[in-house]
Amino acid sequence: MVPDAGTRRSDPFAPLTSELLPVGDGHDVHVESVGREGGIPAVYLHGGPGSGCQPDHRRLFDPERFHAVLFDQRGAGRSRPKGRREHNTLPHLIADMETIREKFAFEQWMVVGGSWGATLALAYAQVHSDRVSSIVLRAAFLGTRAELEGAFLETLPRFYPGLSDDFIGLLPTGEREKLLDAYWCRILDPDVAVHSPFARAWHDTERILSEHASSRTRLDLASLKSTGALPATPFMEAHYFANDCFMKPNQLLDDAQKLKGIPGIIVQGRYDLLCPPATSHALAARWPDAELRIVPGAGHTLYDPGIRDAVMKAIADVASKMTD
Repeated sequence: MVPDAGTRRSDPFAPLTSELLPVGDGHDVHVESVGREGGIPAVYLHGGPGSGCQPDHRRLFDPERFHAVLFDQRGAGRSRPKGRREHNTLPHLIADMETIREKFAFEQWMVVGGSWGATLALAYAQVHSDRVSSIVLRAAFLGTRAELEGAFLETLPRFYPGLSDDFIGLLPTGEREKLLDAYWCRILDPDVAVHSPFARAWHDTERILSEHASSRTRLDLASLKSTGALPATPFMEAHYFANDCFMKPNQLLDDAQKLKGIPGIIVQGRYDLLCPPATSHALAARWPDAELRIVPGAGHTLYDPGIRDAVMKAIADVASKMTD
């Protein structure tokens, strides 16, 4: 590991260590640690799948209390090869977490994740419950097709009918009956002329749905033909979603009893259109050790009003329970 000693004192949120860690199958994942050695062990799981960690995510953890690890999942962010989907499944990511935990010699750690990060957090905890001290989730996503259909086929036309028309209208009439499959197939098509407009449309539509007060309500159809850089997340999302996130149907809810004894807090925006409160409610009903905290006036994103503060408070509150 490479210590960033020069900036550690002046910026308490600067990484203690940073490296590309080989995890096998030709993948190197970017791993960094923050806080203080000897602090409460924690790991942060980013969303997407495919988005990567951001510098602000380090600030979710009190540097005086935590020794937190943040990593970019296979193919995401600063991990290499960027965008690679081969040997990139949920079991691979769970195995990578164990590799990282063992590298830091943590017996147990707090697992924190939002949206897809919540999916990975739950999947990991259900396989390695003995390695999880506590869990903090934001916007629980259980990785099911029903959730995706609910967001894009039901919520989208109900709340953004014009945007839904734009989203659907990109497809030939004959492909609209299986809308999501058609989108994922085109996004994963190797021809840039095929995948480019659909990757942009998926990204922009998802972005609008994620914000409680989005400044946009329609797709910019002209910009979909841009030759500029493409967003990374649609490709990894299409890969995972087309494969049911590499899980059995309803796996995370059906196996929620495996979380028994693990304390947790679920932070949920009241008006989350992508991961609605009903999902977090259903999870909490199967996981008695979890507390559900609803944030009024907020949607899906970490940066909707009140969400980030609620996540930070949840992390601090769970840590206090662990040390009482």
